[in-house]
This record gives sequence, C-alpha cells and structure tokens, in this order.
Amino acid sequence: MSNNKLKIFNDPIYGFITIPNSLIFDLIAHKYFQRLRRISQMGMSYLVYPGAHHTRFHHALGSMYLMQKAVNVLRFKGVTISDDEETGLYIAILLHDIGHGPFSHAMEHSIVNSISHEEISLFFMEKLNAEFNGSLTLAISIFKGEYHRKFMCQLISSQLDMDRADYLKRDSFYTGVAEGNINSERLITMLNVINDELVVEEKGLYSIEKFLIARRFMYWQVYLHKTGLVAEQLLTRMLQRAKELVKSGMSLEASEPLAYFLKHEVNLSNFDDKRLEIFSRLDDYDIVSAMKSWQYHDDFVLRNLCDILINRDLLRVKLKNKPISKSRLNTHRKALMEEYSITQDEADYFVFQGKITNQAYKSKKEQINILFKNGKVKDITKASDQLNLKALSKPATKYYICYPKNKM
Repeated sequence: MSNNKLKIFNDPIYGFITIPNSLIFDLIAHKYFQRLRRISQMGMSYLVYPGAHHTRFHHALGSMYLMQKAVNVLRFKGVTISDDEETGLYIAILLHDIGHGPFSHAMEHSIVNSISHEEISLFFMEKLNAEFNGSLTLAISIFKGEYHRKFMCQLISSQLDMDRADYLKRDSFYTGVAEGNINSERLITMLNVINDELVVEEKGLYSIEKFLIARRFMYWQVYLHKTGLVAEQLLTRMLQRAKELVKSGMSLEASEPLAYFLKHEVNLSNFDDKRLEIFSRLDDYDIVSAMKSWQYHDDFVLRNLCDILINRDLLRVKLKNKPISKSRLNTHRKALMEEYSITQDEADYFVFQGKITNQAYKSKKEQINILFKNGKVKDITKASDQLNLKALSKPATKYYICYPKNKM
C-alpha cells in the first residue's frame, strides 16, 4: 500500500475524513466517481435554498465516514467484521449513488426510461468490478441485499442506514434548515447487532425519535418544498420536450452525451456498456449549458421552459389536501391556449397537477428495532412513548396544481 494514497478530506460537517485503503482511493480517483462532483445532491433545491449547492461527491464521502464509525462501534461491541467485509461495506456505501444522473432525480423520468439510479449504480459497480479484478464482488453482494449477514445490507439500505444518516445532516447544514439536524454520530454509537439484525440500544431511543421527526420536517420543508417541486417538474418536462423535438427531426444544440440520450430510447433492456460509458459523461453542466442555448429556441414550449428555469420565474404552485378538480385544471389550460394560440398538448407542459406523499417511517417495511436492557427487542413505534411516532408511520398526501403566474 503506498502512503500517498491514504489521503485526508476536510469535510465541513465531520472534519477530517481519512481514506481507509488504496482500493478505496483508486475508486474515488476513478472518472466515474469524480463525475459525482458535477452532480448536485439536491437537484433544483438551490432555487429555494441558495446554499444547497453540495454534490453527490460530498454525500458519498460523508456516508463512507459514517460507515467507518459504524464498523468501529460494532467491532467494539463484539460484532465480528472481517477486513474484507469492512472494505465491502465502504465500497458499497461509497458507490451507492454513483448511478445518479444530472440534477439527481430528473433524469429518471425524462432522458432514460424506467431505469432507477440504483440500477445504474449497479451497472457502474459491475463495470468497476471487472476493471478492479473482482475486488468489488463482496460490495456488490452487500449492495444488492444478497449477502448472508443481513445487518451489513441494512447499513447500506434500510430505514436507518448510513445514507440517510449523512444526507439528513448534510442537507440540513447546506440548506440552513435547522430542524433536520440530527446527531448521526450519537445514533451510530447506539447501534448493535442481535440475531444478525441491526438494532438500536434503548438509550438511543430519543435520538431515533429525533431522527424520524427530522426526516419528516426535511421532507415537507426541503425535499417536497413546493418551489423545488415545480422546478424539478419543469426540468423533467423541458428534457421530455427536447426529446420530442429531436424525434420529430429538429436539431438541438447539445453536448455529445446529451444529444445521444435525446436521440435514442434507452431503457433497462438495452442499457449496455456503450450506453453506460456515454451516461458517465453526462452531468449537471450538460443540462445547464443546453438550457442556456435553448431559451432562445423557436419552439414556444422549449424556449419558455428554459427561460422559466434559467431566470427562476417559476410557475405558481398551490398545495391542497384534496385532489384538484379537472375543471380548475381546464380553466387554466384554456386561458393559456387562448392567450398564445397553442395546442392542448403544448399547454399541458405548463398546466398540470400531481401529488406528493410524506411517510417518515414505514412500519411494515424494514423496521427500526430497539434493544432493551432485559434483552427484548421492540419496533420503535411500540417502544416509544411518543404518540406522534405512530402518526409518522402513516403516509400524508398533498395534491398540487401548477400554472403560469402571468403572461409568458
């Protein structure tokens, strides 16, 4: 192992993060991982919270740091974790988001069809595994939830994984939304393993309550904030419109990787090494550059969608507790069609509805279990005397309608 690979990152949240071994260093230095420096962690949320410009690169390193803490804590409590398993955990958490496209989630609904970022992450991991002579095999098994030691899979993906432990604290820090600030390191210190499953010791009960309540706040205040929501919708629609125009034979100025995805239908069945390589060259900069060019395009829809996003002159969005009536949608649609002599299909890009759901804790899914001093294990909702935790496990749904504020 060469010493020059044991670098240190200075993180604004945790302080110094050390790279544990040369394999991790080589993965971080790889162009696939470096691309995450150009993928924003929170999509278009910076239009609401100006500080939210942190990237998936920050988040991946932060998640790995917390995994290092978790491994140390569990070993201290007598849980056996081999060196290979330790490295596997670090790689799995480091690469868990490597498949995100530009602005994180907008790509999944516009440029590629029905491929989740988790599936693309797996493609990247398998490609890297071939490049690194099979040294990611164990990490892939853990990432897929197939490894025989269940608690390791839970550390990567569960309701109390290292991914959530980092992004809640990090997103709270960069947005300035103090309600989301959780004590991730205290949570990790309370972890243990019983019957091969992750549990939280009884004295960590209040930290878990705080974690779940913070998660709910962050979803309503940040991730599902109505302005961020409409911006992400507009970005998705802008890419869909660009794809539609290219299909009809129109040429659009775009970077080579973006042009490829606009021209071709890419889905899970045809996502191969060639397409992965092109996808790996795509990031936020391709999209911003295209928007800057397209805001002067002849097409009414594309021009206005880009203009709205570039200059943050977004649509009006109203949130309601009940579904929006079709007549209300029609009123706004007709007004727009008459004003600009456009078709209903064109108007639908600017007048639309949808719904958002917030469920901080899914009690029927992977439960968060509390370990009591007498050895009993209970689900958090039964262990807590907080009545509102049961309420947090019920999905809360809101409905929204978006339409132009004034003339475009």
